[in-house]
Amino acid sequence: MDYQKIIDNYYPEENEQKQILIVHSRRVADKALELAANHPEMKLDLPFIEEAAMLHDIGIKDCDAPGIYCFGTKPYICHGTIGAEMLRQEGYPRHALVCERHTGTGLTLDYILTNNLQLPHRDLVPVSLEEQLICFADKFFSKTHPEQEKSIEAALRSVAKFGDECAEKFNHWCKMFL
Repeated sequence: MDYQKIIDNYYPEENEQKQILIVHSRRVADKALELAANHPEMKLDLPFIEEAAMLHDIGIKDCDAPGIYCFGTKPYICHGTIGAEMLRQEGYPRHALVCERHTGTGLTLDYILTNNLQLPHRDLVPVSLEEQLICFADKFFSKTHPEQEKSIEAALRSVAKFGDECAEKFNHWCKMFL
């Protein structure tokens, strides 16, 4: 798979939005690959991790998030499901799962319904080890400051806003992957 070709297809212009996407995604991919290298016993699919991490936020282009130069019409919370649809259309259903399951530490159906989110009514939580690892690595980098890696404490605070269950899952991933 040529992930850069897919990015260029959806982001043909060189602009701030594309730059943010690429810098953030590269940082997430590098972090995920670094963590995977420390766990050969997990037998993780390294090429898939790089590809999926580089594409996990491809759906931001259709969202309304002016702070990261996204001027679409959909709420930002939808970027994962938008990206998943894009990747399914490209013929990459496994990569699509990473897109739709990486928000917070994953969003449960109960959370989606309780918060009346404009998302499919099903669990959107990472299942495979690769999905979990990419989701975990993503928590260390924001799109507003993609050059800075967050501390474990700051990453935990960012997921805690999704509830205690998310904080617990993040702590579990710290034990698994760090």
